Amino acid sequence: MKIDSRIVEDVCKALYIRALKVLPDDIKQGFARLDAAESDATGKAILGTMMQNIKVAESTDNLLCQDTGIPIYNVTIGPNVQLDGHQLKQAIVRGCAAATHEHPLRSSVVHPITRANDHTNTGRRVPVINIDFSDEPEVLRIEMIPKGSGSENGSFLKMCVPAEGVDGIKTFVVDKVIEAGGKVCPPTIVGVGVGGTADLCVHLAKIAATRALGSVCDDEEGAKLERELTAAVNSLGIGPQGLGGDSTAFAVHVETAATHITMNPVAVNIQCHSARRATATFTPNTVEYGF
Repeated sequence: MKIDSRIVEDVCKALYIRALKVLPDDIKQGFARLDAAESDATGKAILGTMMQNIKVAESTDNLLCQDTGIPIYNVTIGPNVQLDGHQLKQAIVRGCAAATHEHPLRSSVVHPITRANDHTNTGRRVPVINIDFSDEPEVLRIEMIPKGSGSENGSFLKMCVPAEGVDGIKTFVVDKVIEAGGKVCPPTIVGVGVGGTADLCVHLAKIAATRALGSVCDDEEGAKLERELTAAVNSLGIGPQGLGGDSTAFAVHVETAATHITMNPVAVNIQCHSARRATATFTPNTVEYGF
């Protein structure tokens, strides 16, 4: 299956706009679940306002949040897909810039030192492009995630020592959720990475934070940790927007990797309640959009 880079550009433009305007169904269902269980009157009222905001944004074709985020594109390539890697990356950049110009979207991306803004939502090494591979022969899948700065600022790394054990992991995660408080726009998805190297661990936390609600870590120990941390985080009373209640997080998600015998990295990356993402799946005959 040969992929035309011009089609990739158009799809990446559409994905950015779609992700900013349409909230995935699993997140809407997560709101309904939290609302049904919320015991705090203020928390319930705030959840109601959030759900109404989602309805108004979608019904009027407006953005769910003013923050257009750092654009992230996750690309998965099947073994029978023919494409030029450099052209693919350039097509993603052009699509991101076209969405910003043509919609138009607020440009949130600046140079880290000069703070110069090209007003394209692109820049040095941005959009972030992650490439992985699939055993599906003729499939190219592109996921777009606009990661807002409020939640991205809720990112933390600790190089734990093995002697701290699982309790050390749990303490670090809970402490950082408390530290983040309402600044990350709860209810959140708390992504936790455990193991690997420092950089891999932080990447795992991002993967965990942007996973669909209802998904479970495919490592049995990671799945157990997810259940325990979700209960712990929602017992903190931080609540929606940090104003109190049971609904601090939709879930805590965990991703793990093997690590060195003398270290145990732990990372936290938080996703806000506007947990936006969109996907496009290329097959030989179609492009199908989803979440």
